[in-house]
Amino acid sequence: MRVFQDFDISGDGPIYRRLKAELARAVESGKLAHGEALPPERDLARIVGVSRVTVRRAIAELTSEGFLQRRHGAGTFVLRPPARIEQPLKRLTSFTEDMQARGLTPRSHWLERGLFSANAEEAEGLKLTENAAVARLSRIRLGDELPMAIEHSTLPADILERPDLVETSLYAALAERGVTMAKATERITACNLTAEQAALLTVSPGAPALAIRRTVYDAGGRPVELTRTYYRSDIYDLVAELTYAGDP
Repeated sequence: MRVFQDFDISGDGPIYRRLKAELARAVESGKLAHGEALPPERDLARIVGVSRVTVRRAIAELTSEGFLQRRHGAGTFVLRPPARIEQPLKRLTSFTEDMQARGLTPRSHWLERGLFSANAEEAEGLKLTENAAVARLSRIRLGDELPMAIEHSTLPADILERPDLVETSLYAALAERGVTMAKATERITACNLTAEQAALLTVSPGAPALAIRRTVYDAGGRPVELTRTYYRSDIYDLVAELTYAGDP
């Protein structure tokens, strides 16, 4: 409790922002360690000398920014300060590969996984007849337990007959079936997260995000995957390497 007793929340501006700044500094400096539980709101309010409303608002904003994580029935825990991730656009990789390359532990929380009838968007993107059988996989992608993206993937059912058997890497599962990903096209747009999406990513409703629609083709040119992914823009930077094509 000593770390909280040392908080200096004097100064100008709203009290909750001053408390938020002290909590953020304690996380960034390591005084509050990754995985450490915060005291209950009423206890923290008493120690620091503020109202529970002030504590609740400061914690809510730090949770949306990835410094803290609420676990239902367990409390609020410290997360490693979020580091921005640069995602190159010149190479086709999976989320699992991206996280492992950065020394982070990838994990997925499944939202949906099964066989369905293709909707109009899926049928058009995968060159299928409407209502053709497709495999859908929707999940929250996490790195070191921090929610980073929501991913919705659709594949023709003959490419992935048992989506329920995919555990971690979709591309690894496809490679085992002899499916080779040759190229992809991506469309990137800015968007604001819906209340439901924001809750899944533990950010505030309406928070900005990067929406990427990716179509992946096999070596024969057949579209074999259509994926819509929503990345937290407070964590992800998309980086493109450009070559000058003008006159020397």
